[in-house]
Amino acid sequence: MAKFNRVSVLGDGGWGTGLALVSLRAGHKTILWSAFPEYAVILREKRENKKYLPGIPLPEELVITSDIKEAVDSGDLVVLAVPTLYLRNVLFQLKGFDLSKKILVSVAKGIEKKTLLCPSQIITQVLGNVNLAVLSGPSHAEEVARNIPTLVVAASKDKLIAETVQKALRGPRFRIYVQHDVVGVELAGALKNVIAIAAGICDGLGFGANTKAALLARGIFEMTHLGVQMGANPNTFFGLSGIGDLITTCISEYGRNRRVGELLGKGLSLQQILKDMDQVAEGVETARSVHELRLKYHVETPIMEQIYQILHEGKRAIEAVESLMQREAKEELRPYNFSGA
Repeated sequence: MAKFNRVSVLGDGGWGTGLALVSLRAGHKTILWSAFPEYAVILREKRENKKYLPGIPLPEELVITSDIKEAVDSGDLVVLAVPTLYLRNVLFQLKGFDLSKKILVSVAKGIEKKTLLCPSQIITQVLGNVNLAVLSGPSHAEEVARNIPTLVVAASKDKLIAETVQKALRGPRFRIYVQHDVVGVELAGALKNVIAIAAGICDGLGFGANTKAALLARGIFEMTHLGVQMGANPNTFFGLSGIGDLITTCISEYGRNRRVGELLGKGLSLQQILKDMDQVAEGVETARSVHELRLKYHVETPIMEQIYQILHEGKRAIEAVESLMQREAKEELRPYNFSGA
């Protein structure tokens, strides 16, 4: 596959902006697309994404546009940094473009509400057979933008595509591993957001390290159990895109999903919380999707089910904790078929 030296990033949120900086550091001509013309002007003039990455200067060489055709035409590698909620609408704008010689990289971490599709599946459904990889892992945009050492995973069904993304975006402080379990990497990135809301609830209720450690241990089990039934490799959930990303989003001050949970634990309503948030907390809608998926695949996900009930059925956080603690006593390592058979 040819060498790529031009990168387009679609999405001016924190993660999109952070990845645009990663691309610049790797020596690529880089263009950042904003869906909002007025905000694109602000980004160009102020050279700072004050809404999503305050305090991080945007170099003059970073091209910023609200013209999606200009952005896509300018990139050999096109990063889709759009929340899952809005991804399909953006993809429809790309349908008339020639993408045959480009690599698309999805970095969204969610599950579409109505279709229960992961981002790569949405991309394939809308655009057909494109050159596609997904990028995921413990990578808060605020730290990536500040060039703090970060490790992520590029996954693709085509090994050469994954390796091309790896070579294109890696740098001295941004290390990329490759693998082929696209389903597992995407599910891990989506499901961990639901567990992160639970972690925030623990913080909001004033619980300690014992509770959060148990939550992470049982949470990764639920993620793996559901993921395997959906065709994922169980080992993926114990790598960077699984337990790595789970730990980060459950402990970091930057985690939007953890913050939602914390405020829920303190007694605020979901409506109040979301009204004051600029960015999307993917776990809120992912919890609804997980509720549907556990029924479809006949999988027990007690923690994620309680989060669904808190978010979408009005259950009080402390009541959800009591429901979990009073479940039937069981063996920790009961026989589960993680082979997917």
